[in-house]
Amino acid sequence: MGTAVSADGTRIAYQTFGSGQPVVILGGAFSTASDGAAIAEALAALGLRGVTVDRRARGGSGDTAPYAPEREVEDVAAVVDAVGGRAALLGHSSGAVLALLAASRGASVSHLFLSEPPLGFEKSHVPTDLPETLQRLLDEGRPEEVVTIFQRQAVGLPDAMIEQIRESPMFPHLVGLAQSVVYDATLTRACDSPDERMLGLSVPTAVLCGAETFPFLEVSSRALAEAMPAAELVVVPESRGHRPDPAATARVVAERLGGV
Repeated sequence: MGTAVSADGTRIAYQTFGSGQPVVILGGAFSTASDGAAIAEALAALGLRGVTVDRRARGGSGDTAPYAPEREVEDVAAVVDAVGGRAALLGHSSGAVLALLAASRGASVSHLFLSEPPLGFEKSHVPTDLPETLQRLLDEGRPEEVVTIFQRQAVGLPDAMIEQIRESPMFPHLVGLAQSVVYDATLTRACDSPDERMLGLSVPTAVLCGAETFPFLEVSSRALAEAMPAAELVVVPESRGHRPDPAATARVVAERLGGV
């Protein structure tokens, strides 16, 4: 694992796969760098350099209070600088929101690949006070509820599925990421209706959407692609259930970076 130092001194861990033009992969809620490894390996097989990142408060990365979305923008800029000074960004879910925000705030980005960003465009189903609710629960020592409430109110999972997750062996891992979930809720609330700098980017942008995903994510993806003059909507049939297919996603990226 490599380490980049963000503007506030927080150490951000990342891992590289392959060589060539760097593609920095930013995962969504509950994800760590290891979750991006399959896509990074697929990118490497196509002649690119996949870079997976432990976002702030996850995995091997640190965390420095107080949080603001701008701190994660600085984290992305630090990683981009560490891997060569300019990179494409591939973000999934809240990671796509972060990629869009980072590019609009001056990160040195050659291309944007935004996979199913959860943007409400003023029609969000998520309670506006969700970040404060989650932080209060965390401060009270109730991280398990942070996970389940986020899954219910932000992701929209049914109670039966949430209960299955709660009883699964993976649940303790999710609980360990509770602070980062508060950050995801804060980030997506701040960017729910993208501003002019985000929508007016001239960076070549592909908005990716699976053939079968949550309906609100399909609406969000299409709305973003339509609102950005530099963007195209790319439907990836192999991606289903809000899970990007590694090989198919890598092909979309490589085709637009000249790797295929």
